[in-house]
Amino acid sequence: MSSEDADVIVVGAGLAGLVAVYELTRAGKRVVVVDQENEANLGGQAFWSLGGLFLVDSPEQRRMGIKDSAELALADWLGSAGFDREREDHWPRRWAEAYVDFAAGEKRDYLHRLGLRVMPTVGWAERGAGAAFGHGNSVPRFHITWGTGPEVVRVFREPVLAAAARGLVTFRHRHRVDGLIVENGAAVGVRGTVLEPAAEPRGVASSRTLAGEFELRAQAVVVTSGGIGGNQELVRKNWPADRLGTPPASMITGVPAYVDGRMLEITEDAGGSIVNRDRMWHYTEGVRNWDPIWPDHAIRIIPGPSSLWLDATGRRLPVPLYPGHDTLATLKHITATGYDYSWFVLTREIVEKEFALSGSEQNPDVTGKDLKLVLSRAKKGAPGPVQAFLDKGEDFVVRRTLKELVDGMNAVAPGPELDFAQVEREITARDREVGNAYSKDFQLMSIANARAYWPDKLTRVAKPHRLLDPAHGPLIAVRLHLLTRKTLGGLETTLNSQVVRPDGEPFEGLYAAGEVAGFGGGGVHGYNALEGTFLGGCVFSGRAAGRALARRLG
Repeated sequence: MSSEDADVIVVGAGLAGLVAVYELTRAGKRVVVVDQENEANLGGQAFWSLGGLFLVDSPEQRRMGIKDSAELALADWLGSAGFDREREDHWPRRWAEAYVDFAAGEKRDYLHRLGLRVMPTVGWAERGAGAAFGHGNSVPRFHITWGTGPEVVRVFREPVLAAAARGLVTFRHRHRVDGLIVENGAAVGVRGTVLEPAAEPRGVASSRTLAGEFELRAQAVVVTSGGIGGNQELVRKNWPADRLGTPPASMITGVPAYVDGRMLEITEDAGGSIVNRDRMWHYTEGVRNWDPIWPDHAIRIIPGPSSLWLDATGRRLPVPLYPGHDTLATLKHITATGYDYSWFVLTREIVEKEFALSGSEQNPDVTGKDLKLVLSRAKKGAPGPVQAFLDKGEDFVVRRTLKELVDGMNAVAPGPELDFAQVEREITARDREVGNAYSKDFQLMSIANARAYWPDKLTRVAKPHRLLDPAHGPLIAVRLHLLTRKTLGGLETTLNSQVVRPDGEPFEGLYAAGEVAGFGGGGVHGYNALEGTFLGGCVFSGRAAGRALARRLG
């Protein structure tokens, strides 16, 4: 298929792009997909995800005894988003309302018909700041895909490849877009650079050596190029110092290098509106990958609620900054300490039951749909990927006594030397509260609340115990880095995923979906996120773009 034969050009072969192409080809439209990476990277960043999906009032929730509703989910969403900008939050607010309706309605069936299944238990992410108003999930809503991120990609990749076999889709891999072609106020194509062939495996940084130029034209262009998380310079440039403190001098990277944000500036230069560029989502529980794939490759620990969280000086983080509660509030507190890292202190018993690692490659049992291996998690001992980090990870310290542990922490700490007496005071005070049925320690209250949810008690939350009780040891400390991840702002779009100009008018022929559009509207999450919402945002916005263009092109 030549460029002249294409109805639509899609820039970016990640999840949102695949969804848009899927919807377009269902309507018989002809699509050219342009991406700067090779074919091994089809599916983009979504491939590496845990596959978490935000669903509301699902059959899985109901089987767990969870009472959820669209009304409760929208209250949680709006409380977390904190929309407060009259112009910039106009479309994001409308997208939020539409997305919650989707998550409570058609989303599960839409994905189910494509062959996607979810795990029977439901996780409870971002439990919030301890108030009925404001940030956080009131109930568990985190549904993990059976097959993780690769499965989410597969259910769209396969029909797209089938459409390519029928001649409806052409892939232009190693084609980097450098500009949009705009004529008479409408987007009619793209121009850019052909990069030299690359055979690197998925996720590995590839060459940027130039091998030629190209120009493609079509009736419309859909930008689905992702966010800025792989570009630390751009992250720091957009960092909201007034809300999150001084930009960190040191961060590790949670996404491949190709998540570079180039198309944001390119689309803005062509006349598209970017809103909420200061809103972003970065994790606080990052560890350096002992077996990296991309540069400065970070892995996020997805912790249960029991680890004692200390700052770089050995002081316990304040209420309610506990593991799994409020990511951005914790990020703000850590940057305020003047250091770019913090510590978990825990026991072997806690790490075995509560530590999970983000990423499809870190969960071979669920990714590989190996039920026997999944069930083995209930056995004593850490899962294989977690044990590998205990054995090989540079951020993990394992010792028998607290004195030895603090010495080990000081051996790898890039900042101030920890005072043993200070760390001992924090742990002893926490341990003092464990032996009672009642406690004034809010973290222990949170643990009790988590264990009241029986799937957490069974598989996710360790029975409370004293950290200094050797029966539960050895002791473990984990140095936690700040980890770049998601872009919450982006290209402003209507509910049809059509890009908006700075004057508020739709940009003829130009659409955007996924992270480059803030997952919808230029920032559907507002200032915060409820987790399990990023993949779903790519699906929802990519679907909107594909369906809108299918209708428009007739």
